Parts: sequence; structure tokens; C-alpha cells
Amino acid sequence: MITKEAVLEVVTENLIDTLDDEIEAKDVDASKSMKDLGANSLDIVEVVSSSMRQLKVKVPRSELSKLTNIQELVDVLYQAGIDKDQEQEQQAKAS
Repeated sequence: MITKEAVLEVVTENLIDTLDDEIEAKDVDASKSMKDLGANSLDIVEVVSSSMRQLKVKVPRSELSKLTNIQELVDVLYQAGIDKDQEQEQQAKAS
């Protein structure tokens, strides 16, 4: 099971990669939006997509559009991971 700290690390890593190392991990404040850190809308899509791929989770766009800061993204990705784990456990019990 993944932790919120691990999810934040993934998001931070993808944000730094997407912004071509214009920021460092210490600059990432989860209470800020990615735009506050210099990301444009395409950068944000890349960070979110990369993070979901890396974490092997899917989140509906409708949920993502409501997010206002990095912590909210971390929370949504973390919850998606928990939901996926629970679904896999239920499938394993059913078989």
C-alpha cells in the first residue's frame, strides 16, 4: 500500500521533470498550485498523466478539474490507489 508521502514524491518528481529542473524538490509546497510554481496548463496535464501512469491509477477528469493545489492532487491520487488496492483484494477473495 502506498503512502501520501510516496504519492507526493512521485508528483514532485514529475513536476521537476516537466519544468526542466526549473524548480527543486525543496521549492515544492503542497499547499500551492502547480501554476504558482511556474507550470502552464500543458505542464499540469503532463504532471498529472505521468503521476497516474507511475502510480498505476486512473482518476476521472471531472475530479481533476476541481483541484486547486498539489495536496489535493496527492489526496485524489492516494485515494485512487487505496480504491484500486481494495478492488484487487475483493477480486482475489472472490476467486
